[in-house]
Amino acid sequence: MGQPEQAESNGQVVLDEEDVLAEPVEPRVEPQEDDFEPLPPRSWRTKADFVGVTLVVAAVLVASLVLWLTSDARNTVSQTGPSGITPLQPATELPPTLSEIWRAPSGATPVPVNLDSVVVTGDGGEVVGRDALTGDVRWRYARDLPLCTVSTAWGRVFAVHRKDTNCSEVTTLETGSGKRGPQRNGDAEFGTRLLNEGSHVLTTGGSYVEVYRRDDLVRSLEYGTLRAIVNPNKQPRTGCTYGSFAVTGGKIALIERCPSLDPSDRLTVLKPNPEKSDEPQVITTAVTGEHGARVIAVTANRVALAVPGRLVVFDSETGGSVASYPVDVSAEELAGDPPGRVASTFTSTANIYWFTGSKTVALSLNDLNPLWTVNGTLGAGTTLAGRLLLPVEGGLKVVDQVTGQEVAEVPVDRGDHTGPVEMATEGPVVLEQRGGTLVALR
Repeated sequence: MGQPEQAESNGQVVLDEEDVLAEPVEPRVEPQEDDFEPLPPRSWRTKADFVGVTLVVAAVLVASLVLWLTSDARNTVSQTGPSGITPLQPATELPPTLSEIWRAPSGATPVPVNLDSVVVTGDGGEVVGRDALTGDVRWRYARDLPLCTVSTAWGRVFAVHRKDTNCSEVTTLETGSGKRGPQRNGDAEFGTRLLNEGSHVLTTGGSYVEVYRRDDLVRSLEYGTLRAIVNPNKQPRTGCTYGSFAVTGGKIALIERCPSLDPSDRLTVLKPNPEKSDEPQVITTAVTGEHGARVIAVTANRVALAVPGRLVVFDSETGGSVASYPVDVSAEELAGDPPGRVASTFTSTANIYWFTGSKTVALSLNDLNPLWTVNGTLGAGTTLAGRLLLPVEGGLKVVDQVTGQEVAEVPVDRGDHTGPVEMATEGPVVLEQRGGTLVALR
């Protein structure tokens, strides 16, 4: 059989068509829907189906029950009240007498907690908002965890509950209604106090403190022995303990004791809002040359420290000592650190009042220098109708804020309570924190 014939066209060789299409190609026919036979319907009513559905439902119910039993919601009581509140008008005259109008257990409030006609008590695991005039309950918030402390900041109530190994559960509540606001888990130590700097809240502690910023409670500062170190070597000193704290706008003052580094107590002033929370920004720090010092107060440019027999004032920007004043305060009164590591003070529009443990000393708002002293007091006091009320045995001394002169005395029956008395006022109501009991007087 011969080879296929070839033809030439314009100089190119072209194969014969018969050789290109050697085999015919069948056209493809797409299947149509009518070509398939329908499947019989599936029945879901067999015994196996019912068993399977039952097992799925049971698994969901068990998972839901476990979640409920272990959830915070199961162990929380939140009874809210009306949000509308009517602030009480401040007293314009001093009452001739004061009598108890109500009382409530409140072991978790180191000082009276009150705002906008509401007085807040905290005891066990329960926080209660009360009408200042009657003590009637407006709202209630309770956890199955013990309270560490209760305070206020930015028009809200702060409740800190103990969880696991520290005071970690921080909850904010509306003052009027008790409705929950922002919450967070922190690492505050047992015995912590909350200090409101204006835009931030500080938790005090012996080896670790943290700061939450306003509104969202994002942690803006960690200082001391961190629980979880993400970026090592960012803390300025290690192995230190902290004795006492005071705050003002943009500044935190604290006493540090670093025995392996310093021969005496160190005064440090921090920013509450560094660029990174675990990289503290120190405004100033200096060894004081003193032992057993206690921070009393801090202002925009001054820090006052108490040591036996003296009040020493430092510049809060440079850390240098600027003044020293004799004060009749003994080593016994300054022994150890104050409760919650916060000195007992009260600030009015006229002065800062410091309770030493046996007397109340008025300090200038500008220079923190001592102005006058009232002996035999039980606390730093509070103001009513423009006068300073100082708790004393058997009543309240009424004192002129400028001169420190006693102008009157109001009897108060405190029963068998003889310890310190922390005070506040809400409108015409005088509040006394007597140990673990909050007492309202009018």
